[in-house]
Amino acid sequence: MRVLLIGANGYLGRFVADRLLADPAVQLTALGRGDDADVRFDLASGSPGALTRFLDAVHPGVVINCAGATRGGARELTRHNTVAVATVCEALRRSGCGARLVQIGCGAEYGPSQPGSSTAEDAVPRPGGPYGVSKLAATELVLGSGLDAVVLRVFSPAGPGTPAGSPLGRLAEAMRRAMQSGDGELKLGGLGVQRDFIDVRDVARAVHAASLSAAQGVINIGSGRAVRLRDAAAVLARVAGYGGTLHELDGPPGPMRAPIGHPRPEPDHAGPVAYPYPDGCGSWQQADVRTARDRLGWRPRINLEESLADIWMEAACRI
Repeated sequence: MRVLLIGANGYLGRFVADRLLADPAVQLTALGRGDDADVRFDLASGSPGALTRFLDAVHPGVVINCAGATRGGARELTRHNTVAVATVCEALRRSGCGARLVQIGCGAEYGPSQPGSSTAEDAVPRPGGPYGVSKLAATELVLGSGLDAVVLRVFSPAGPGTPAGSPLGRLAEAMRRAMQSGDGELKLGGLGVQRDFIDVRDVARAVHAASLSAAQGVINIGSGRAVRLRDAAAVLARVAGYGGTLHELDGPPGPMRAPIGHPRPEPDHAGPVAYPYPDGCGSWQQADVRTARDRLGWRPRINLEESLADIWMEAACRI
């Protein structure tokens, strides 16, 4: 099976590539903006016609799109998350390869949900920020394309390679600094947020399963369990062997103490943040993952403690 993987050097894409390369039946080609891609192509600026010519030459049976942006302003997010997907869909429509499209979406497309609830695929999406809006627009483009396509809405990925700017990445870095300085008290904000964390290697397994299946539409990929960031911090402290006290800061975050998970202002984007939660998902998010089980035969295998141990292992190497 010939597979074209877009975004192979990204956080999710690296693990998807590893998973596909382990399958002897897969012939993998990586397309991306980096020098180490098999083919260099920028979806946000490249033309559908150029991509069509490449698709016709390679003739993949499956195209997996892991590319996209998680940070930046609305224009940048739209370019990399929406315009790029429009280019992929149009190129596939023009091409004679007839490839199946596996698009990586995100839980932020749903927006805030009722605490205690599980969000199923039939929930009405109401994204609470520009990132979720840009990803939802991409999903709608895929669903309306007429292609053989499936969108995997990945909730909060965790595990090795977790970006330093993500909630768990910033948590690990704060703990590393505390241990390095011998600080017996770690003061953190924003620990009341609850998210559905799913290990990135389980995400890769889901992508592999989706590429082999006939499932279409939207499928949630998560653990099916919301975890309070405060509890994740306690597990991380145990894994790291941190014996100090975790002290949660009360009240709204001030300019000098942004909560864990809140991106630090970019130099050219200083000023107040428009959304109280960076992903626009409010205080609670939990996926209903029954569709993934029923249609992909997929279940998560890696628990959060193992994911946090891998996150800590990478953070500890910086001590």
